[in-house]
Amino acid sequence: MHYADGKRTPCEDVFPQQMASCSDLNTTAFIRRVILAEKPDLIVFTGDNIFGFDATDAASSMDAAFAPAVSANIPWAAVLGNHDQESTLSREGVMKHIVSMKNTLSQLNPPEARVIDGFGNYNLEVHGVEGSRLANKSVLNLYFLDSGDYSTVPSIPGYGWIKPSQQLWFERTSSKLQRAYVNKPEPQKGPAPGLTYFHIPLPEFASFDSSNFTGVKQEGISSASVNSGFFTTMVAAGDVKAVFTGHDHLNDFCGELTGIHLCYAGGFGYHAYGKAGWSRRARMVVASLEKTEKGSWETVKSIKTWKRLDDEHLTAIDGQVLWSKSSGSKHKLN
Repeated sequence: MHYADGKRTPCEDVFPQQMASCSDLNTTAFIRRVILAEKPDLIVFTGDNIFGFDATDAASSMDAAFAPAVSANIPWAAVLGNHDQESTLSREGVMKHIVSMKNTLSQLNPPEARVIDGFGNYNLEVHGVEGSRLANKSVLNLYFLDSGDYSTVPSIPGYGWIKPSQQLWFERTSSKLQRAYVNKPEPQKGPAPGLTYFHIPLPEFASFDSSNFTGVKQEGISSASVNSGFFTTMVAAGDVKAVFTGHDHLNDFCGELTGIHLCYAGGFGYHAYGKAGWSRRARMVVASLEKTEKGSWETVKSIKTWKRLDDEHLTAIDGQVLWSKSSGSKHKLN
């Protein structure tokens, strides 16, 4: 969102005739439109929630930025980007404020991981339908990680990355969830699908060209200058079906590599670089459940995605199936 000081904060990269009336409030209005149209069960903010350099007070800026999710009374979760800590609070302070807010499911860090890099590493379990036989099992696992801000190693320039301590926590959490899923009661075959959210894209996002992704690539991949191996860690874990990141505002593509979709959300906030005439956008993700002949709800059947544009009609574009139980691979939606 790159939120700063509300009405006083000017927009970036819009047409000249839009500038006089465009501010952070346009970002707020867009979130509200999307919430009304999609009625989501969970809202995820993938970092750079506030633009620290221009936010006079980090806490009030965050309160304003997340206000549409809070006031809609919808559960929400957030991770940190590389700009959140540049105002009046440290990264830890920003995450602590987020965790204290109403309706958030965000967590500072996992209590079982005594030593872990960053702030905002946590997972959420999505259990089966209440009253069904899977009500006590997580049928969808959501992983959230702090991908850092900037390298703290003098000989390595550029952005931060997901560290070994975080990868170890992810491996252990994924393994624990998978064991619980395939064991009694109600043992299941294979792992429940997982989705991973963080801010800075992995170097593997550069593996695609226009022939093998859905969406657009309009700028370079601003990953860390080193590969910390997290993509390989996720492939080895075996449950993650898609990764969602922010950071590069002019990229909104989704491409599949070794069974995992690597997806950008696309630029969302108005006080953030963009492209005049290229609508701000937000990504939707829907996990659908199977239903038995007797009408009871079962495990996740498919995971689909599309984007909503902040245009006159809130146009939905680029629908695709990220994963389905039957095939495990992607399909385009009409």
